[in-house]
Order: sequence, then C-alpha cells, then structure tokens
Amino acid sequence: MPIPAIEKEARLVSWFRNRGSALVAFSGGVDSAFLACVALEAIGTERVLAVTGRSASYPEEQWVRARAVARQFGLPVLEVDTRELNDARYAANPTNRCYFCKTELWSRLVPIARDRGLAVVVDGTNADDLSDHRPGRQAAAEHGVLSPLADLGFSKAEIRELSRARGIPTWHEPSSPCLSSRLPYGTAVTPLRLARIEQAERALRALGIEGDLRVRYYGETARVELTPAELARWRTPDGRVAIRQAVRDAGFVRVELDLRGFRTGSLNQSGEPPQLETLFTEAPLLQSARGDSV
Repeated sequence: MPIPAIEKEARLVSWFRNRGSALVAFSGGVDSAFLACVALEAIGTERVLAVTGRSASYPEEQWVRARAVARQFGLPVLEVDTRELNDARYAANPTNRCYFCKTELWSRLVPIARDRGLAVVVDGTNADDLSDHRPGRQAAAEHGVLSPLADLGFSKAEIRELSRARGIPTWHEPSSPCLSSRLPYGTAVTPLRLARIEQAERALRALGIEGDLRVRYYGETARVELTPAELARWRTPDGRVAIRQAVRDAGFVRVELDLRGFRTGSLNQSGEPPQLETLFTEAPLLQSARGDSV
C-alpha cells in the first residue's frame, strides 16, 4: 500500500532528528527548499546550514529565489563560489558533465560540514530523479552525500503538495536545472554561451511565458521549448513576433519553436525527429561577426 505524502514528511522529520545536524545543498529550487525547511523544523537553526553554490552555470533568478526563501523561514544560508567551468573535463561537456560539476560542489560543501561539526550533507534528489540520466549521483556517493527525499520515496508531485501546505513559495515553480543542460553534449560550456541562454530565457519570462521553459543552444540557433499549453497560447502571429524578438535580442541568429513541447531531459533522448517551426533567421553575413567561442 502506498505511503501517504504526509507520512513520508513525518518520516523525514524523524530522519533529521536522528542525525542531529545537517548541511543542506540549497539551490532554491522546489526540492532543496522543501528539504531545508523540513530540516529547520526538525532540528532548528543552530543545527542546520543551507549552502548555495554559485557559478555562471546557474540563473541569477534562482539565487534571488533562494535568498527569498531563506529570509521567509529564517534559514541560515552560506553562499560559496564553485568553479566547475575551470575544469576542462566539465567545460568539454561530455555525457557525464554533471559528475564533474557535483564533484566540484561536494569538494567544497563536505569540508564545510566537517569543519562545523555537522553530521550529514544532504541534497534534494527525489525519487523521480532516479529514473533519469544523473551522473552526478556517483559524485554524491563518492563524497558520502545523502538523498533522504529519494530514499524515503518522495515524488516531485508530493514535494510540491507538501511545500504548498507549508507556504513555501517554490511549490509551483518550474524545474530549473543548470544552464549547461541547454547545450548538447560535446558543445563546449563557456560563460558567453551560458549568458546568452540566460538572457533569452529571462526575456521570455518577461513576456509572461509560464511553466517549464528551455532555450536549447545549437550554435547560432536557439530552439525554444514550452509546455503544450504555453505553446498553444504563444503560437499566434503576435506571440511568434514577441518570442522571435526576445530571443534574437540575446544574440541568436536563428530562432525555432520545438512543436513537440517541453520535455525534461530532451537532450538525453534520441530517435524522435524534431518538429520545428522557424521564427527568425538573420542574413548569413552576420553569423561570422558574432564571435561566440569564448
């Protein structure tokens, strides 16, 4: 018989109380915000530290959201810089890119926990994540990082439901993995490319686009993924013009809508041919003038 979400939450409270103290990897997303708030309730501010790793690969809006949650709930937060882009193995963007990213993150967070006498380091991996390509899980295992949400069987939907009941504002936020996930494997990760993606996605949000959103990077081409509902809402003459302008202003030469809609982990999928609608193409003469290699 399935365990009710509220019972899982009670087990999570007990889990933290049994450990006594914890460092929570805190990105400000749905999962880590819920995890940190439960930890805070279970063992108190003196025994919890939420740590945010900052780098060019994460959107600025996410750090703003993390700080807002911390202020609302009185969560102790430490921000540290991570330098995964300085690792040539990460920057080359292989299929196990996340392994190098998480190795960098845990190499900074685990010593902080040790120095402060915190019993465990935990991340927000949930049970749904276990079915996807997650090479970062190996790095977590190598550094002794625990994933209580996954171990206790929390689904994403349950975390949203429980977050809403607690008044955690992230309960309805779309998933927001790192910006590097928008680049196809083998395409080098650079600060300029990440900034271009972030600018395009921010501009689309400013238009009022809601729900899951990705701007996939294909060189001078931006491939935009929206949820089916938003895709239907924005595939109007005015909507197409607005999307085209917003993404073009971020420096892309060609703008495409993926008519299959948003699909989590779409760059990990193969076999299904793309269904694309081109919204904008600049004159080829401009392509060589943009300089996108750094």
